[in-house]
Amino acid sequence: MRYFIELSYNGKNYHGWQIQPDVISVQEKLNNALSTILQLKIEVVGAGRTDTGVHATQMFAHFDVETALKGDMVFKLNSILPNDITVAKVFLVDDEIHARFNALSRSYEYRIWLGRNPFLLDFSWQIHSQEIDVVQMNKAAELLLEYTNFQTFSKVKTEVYTFNCKVTTAVWQQEGNLLTFHISANRFLRNMVRAIVGTLIDVGLGKINTNDFRQIIESKNRSNAGLSVPAKGLFLTQIKY
Repeated sequence: MRYFIELSYNGKNYHGWQIQPDVISVQEKLNNALSTILQLKIEVVGAGRTDTGVHATQMFAHFDVETALKGDMVFKLNSILPNDITVAKVFLVDDEIHARFNALSRSYEYRIWLGRNPFLLDFSWQIHSQEIDVVQMNKAAELLLEYTNFQTFSKVKTEVYTFNCKVTTAVWQQEGNLLTFHISANRFLRNMVRAIVGTLIDVGLGKINTNDFRQIIESKNRSNAGLSVPAKGLFLTQIKY
């Protein structure tokens, strides 16, 4: 029997979602909690991977068991998991539904605070320039919808079968000092969102223009793009099936 888990987490204390040797990951914590409750070795499969320090307001994972779950699994899991990981739902799905391969799209937000705010230090990138051109940043962001190859924004040492992604949303919104980038696609490359944001910030600061941004995309060369902005401002916000 296959079950899905919907969860969220503060990524500050974790080396990303995926289990790795000698470091703490969200996947490891979830595996351990389920294994303790069910008295079985459980290994969950996530809808994707988030890097070290990246947060998720919505993540899905699946796991398989031979018999139906009993009791309030949400309560049981939240009683064992650390406070920075929270389970929202546990529900039965068809056996062939896969948390990763059946996901149709994923959405991220990147949050920037213009100025200083001690209460958002762990959840935003704080920059001190008030002179940032959001209109030009949005014009450049629109160009992302015209392309499918995003090798320019991919981590250099990564093994992927394709650099192609279909971006369906890419827009900046500003509310006072909070500047948020919203992006959705069928899939993302490692470090892709953070590299896109760093390059779009260069547009907003007047270091490059929209035509430069187009040329950067077409170059397929990571060294031409902007910096990879800090992980703490990045949130996985939605996965659609």
